[in-house]
Amino acid sequence: MNTIIEIDKLNLFYSDFHALRNVSLEIPEKAITAFIGPSGCGKSTLLRTFNRMNDMIQGTRIEGVCAIGGTDIYSDEVDVETLRKRVGMVFQQPNPFPKSIYDNIAYGPRLHGIKDRKKLDEIVETSLRSAALWEEVKDHLKRSAFSISGGQQQRLCIARALAVEPDILLMDEATSALDPISTLKIEELAQELKDRYTIVMVTHNMHQAARVSQQTVFFLNGEVVEYSDTEQLFSNPNDQRTEDYISGRFG
Repeated sequence: MNTIIEIDKLNLFYSDFHALRNVSLEIPEKAITAFIGPSGCGKSTLLRTFNRMNDMIQGTRIEGVCAIGGTDIYSDEVDVETLRKRVGMVFQQPNPFPKSIYDNIAYGPRLHGIKDRKKLDEIVETSLRSAALWEEVKDHLKRSAFSISGGQQQRLCIARALAVEPDILLMDEATSALDPISTLKIEELAQELKDRYTIVMVTHNMHQAARVSQQTVFFLNGEVVEYSDTEQLFSNPNDQRTEDYISGRFG
């Protein structure tokens, strides 16, 4: 598999707090990579470095390299808006805009200059189909995004991220607020999307990581303890701390 994200000796500080410590990773394209570990171990912090969400937190300082497609995304030449078009994100809680279902999907394409109604219609339908939501909402596109269920709202947020044609989709505990049936739908959706997108997901649910990912990274205290093929990591981990975590001895 080709590498799309390359991290080398990455350190991240929130003022005096050392949140990530000498992280080096290569993340393959068109696969699902899961980040696991106890709360506060750095997995969401690393995820947010990939689209520079940490820039919004005062006192953040980064050392080392975080490259996507061979370009260091923290170099002065990188346009952050363009980066965030390329690297979409879905959060823990569904966060649709207070607009119609249609306008939620069309928002990003309009922001990037697409005004033609026929083209927007195509993007809305394609994105909703990609998020396995079209058949459920196609007759209600003018309704408020808040009129659909939480699980549907989360798939709407995935469709919204896909509408600007990203290369990478980040999922930060995207199913933790959902019921089991909605969680299953999102997991099935992720499996379908991985053939077209690189997916990096943070999850507290180790069963989920084992079910859906091809690679798993185990974090502890801001460091990468172990990174390997998911089946290998769960069946025969190399580090005792990984073994202790996945067997429930801590975390």
